[in-house]
Amino acid sequence: MRIIKSALLTETVKNLFIRANHELPPDVRSCIYSFYEKETWPGAKDTLKKIIENYELAEKNKVPICQDTGMACVFLEIGQDVHIDFDIQASVDEGVRQACTEGFLRASVVEDPLRRKNTGDNTPAVVYIDFVEGDKLTVTVAPKGFGSENMSRIKMLSPSDGRQGVIDFVVSAVEKAGPNPCPPVVAGVGIGGTFDKAALLAKKALLRPTGVRHPDPYYAELEEELLSKINALGIGPQGFGGLTTALAVAIEKAPTHIAGLPCAVNINCHVSRHVKAVL
Repeated sequence: MRIIKSALLTETVKNLFIRANHELPPDVRSCIYSFYEKETWPGAKDTLKKIIENYELAEKNKVPICQDTGMACVFLEIGQDVHIDFDIQASVDEGVRQACTEGFLRASVVEDPLRRKNTGDNTPAVVYIDFVEGDKLTVTVAPKGFGSENMSRIKMLSPSDGRQGVIDFVVSAVEKAGPNPCPPVVAGVGIGGTFDKAALLAKKALLRPTGVRHPDPYYAELEEELLSKINALGIGPQGFGGLTTALAVAIEKAPTHIAGLPCAVNINCHVSRHVKAVL
């Protein structure tokens, strides 16, 4: 049995959130450079160049890549041989609180959705927990800006809608979003489960590196088809037109009921932030 201390989780969460907001993940950076080289529309190419310059300046000067430093989403994979004797939510929130101050991150969370009073420190975090084998604790942070989060969609499709129904819904969701989520986007797609499970799958899909396809060839092919159809929309970087509307599409799936086909789309802007540490 391995014991994890509260202070270690807090420190890890703090460092990861500062890093996630100051440095673009290598997979996303590589993807944007690749699309920049392939882009032929002059306005789109110039916009991608400015996006790249912004990332580079943020990392060099240790400042946030975007003014929306996001709502703190934290994914914990806790090994079954790990012992935790503290309040996980409180420990994570303390790390987020410290990151907000030390990393100069904008306070973007309100304590009540209708009264709208700002908490002042980006807490509380949204924490997801999965139990896995082993004696490790994996911490993945994903600051979620709401320009893109607000473009999320979910639909309870009919089983008869099938593969084409999923394609039509996902492409339509990105088309309706237009320039609002600050494209080029990364689209996370959740298929199956229940209403809430599909949404969680879509959010978890955004954690996958942009260059990694689904291990099932059927879904890997579907990801490529969706990416091609989305980029054919011509929305382009920041909505100015071009070949690059999306950098990647990632699908996660789960078993579902015989009478249902839930499908959710969760969109990330070009600042597709995700950082992981294994304790």
